[in-house]
Amino acid sequence: MKKKVIKILLVDDDPDVIEIIRFNLDQEGYSISTASDGKKAIEEADRELPHLIIMDVMMPNMDGIEACGLLRKDPRFKETIIMFLTARGEDYSHVAAFDAGADDYVTKPVKPKILVSKVKALLRRLRDKDEEKLQIGKLIIDREEYQVTFDGKVFSLPRKEFELLFLLASKPQKVIKREKIMEIVWGSEVVVGDRTIDVHIRKLREKIGDKYFKTVKGVGYKFVPLDL
Repeated sequence: MKKKVIKILLVDDDPDVIEIIRFNLDQEGYSISTASDGKKAIEEADRELPHLIIMDVMMPNMDGIEACGLLRKDPRFKETIIMFLTARGEDYSHVAAFDAGADDYVTKPVKPKILVSKVKALLRRLRDKDEEKLQIGKLIIDREEYQVTFDGKVFSLPRKEFELLFLLASKPQKVIKREKIMEIVWGSEVVVGDRTIDVHIRKLREKIGDKYFKTVKGVGYKFVPLDL
């Protein structure tokens, strides 16, 4: 399973500001695209579908407030995080930004380290949301709905089977030790018998498929995606 690449769109009519922000965010491994006004921001967002947009307010052709409002009307950008970074600190600008659908508003000048910290805090929302649903090919594990879909078929697994499957599938090809499985899935609960994990693995094999679960004798188990 490939690591998710976070895409950030920077929008400002000052190339120096763009360059400084871009340099610092590049260091964090984000994929960066840029635009110089609100109109171009919408065009770039349409192409890139960014996870986060950092946008100035006062820009030629179309300001940030208007651009934000238009983006929010598009269902594709309903969950996109939008942060305004602007020299305007008036209260009415803050109100207008949040009314248009902004998630945050930062007044210039701001130290690069502080900006990066704010970006990471905002992006945790994406990570937390992603952790509710895990998809590997035709296998979908939805923690919010407590539901597993495999090859189009929906399963309602018992709680421990569900948590065990989510744990193994969240780290494909990685061996999870029996002690770690017991700690995460069962916690401090009293477990009767040494074969508890084995029994739950057997049940998952019966429902999902034997070939997706590999036993590493004396160590633990791992999830093998294979043809997923």
